[in-house]
Amino acid sequence: MSKLVSIVVPAYNEEGNIEVLASALSTLFETLPYRYELIFINDGSKDRTQEILEDLSREDHRVFYIELSRNFGHQPALKAGIDTARGDCIISMDCDLQHPPQLILEMLMKWEEGYDVVYTIRKEDKKLPYLKRKSSKAFYQFCNRISDIEMEDGTADFRLLDRKVAQIFSSMQESDLFIRGMIKWLGFKQYGIEYEPAERFSGTTKYNVKRMVGLAIRGITSFSVSPLYIAIYVGLTMSVLSFLYLPYVLYSYFMGDPTSGWSSLILTIVFFNGLTLLLLGVMGIYIGKLFVQSKNRPNYIVRTTNIKE
Repeated sequence: MSKLVSIVVPAYNEEGNIEVLASALSTLFETLPYRYELIFINDGSKDRTQEILEDLSREDHRVFYIELSRNFGHQPALKAGIDTARGDCIISMDCDLQHPPQLILEMLMKWEEGYDVVYTIRKEDKKLPYLKRKSSKAFYQFCNRISDIEMEDGTADFRLLDRKVAQIFSSMQESDLFIRGMIKWLGFKQYGIEYEPAERFSGTTKYNVKRMVGLAIRGITSFSVSPLYIAIYVGLTMSVLSFLYLPYVLYSYFMGDPTSGWSSLILTIVFFNGLTLLLLGVMGIYIGKLFVQSKNRPNYIVRTTNIKE
């Protein structure tokens, strides 16, 4: 019997993309010597996503859906699909067709060559705003500097996992998911493929500035405690610099007007108070992660699914 490939697709308000993607994958696999299952994870959509998935699953026995109880976010939805997939390998991709389905053929070829993980690297899109392109590059550079994993700029969640890798990933119980880093951390034999993202077929991007910043903070704090060391170094540096200010303070007290220098004093107080809050925030993030992890809550909750045990 031919090998089974599981395609995992998180979907949040993707009513205009689901049928197009399902059709493109069906056409692709007609030319490939593999069986496949297509698993959509409805991440709390407010449009007709669930209705379309139910209709599509009745028409095509290879289409499955997992409806989550609410919007848990892209990363937990992705994990829900990987945890449930039954294939010999699992391919995760977005629903908007920016991840070209044709690239799946090359990913499967590399898998057959013996690679356990085949991930993709998005080429720089000149159409994106300049600030977004530069901030993305800076994020990966910063992550690589302070953590023990290395991710290429543009690493995407469009990847293939061998069954054994997916099983180990599913056993990980982290509450704050950053899957790109987690897969890199696992090791195994990995291979990267560059691709040019296609135009989004329908709808709008779900990753606004707030979510991008949140993902960046999650990625940095999930794989390194270096920010805590940086906080210590900054604190020590500021303490040393404060002693250099002492001669000016003594001179102002004995030789100058006692009322002079109030503006510099206020500026100094504001600066150090802001720095203190920043360092407390860094420590608070790590403490908060421990607090959330200690609750041992699931990454997601399934409301309905047509996948049989």
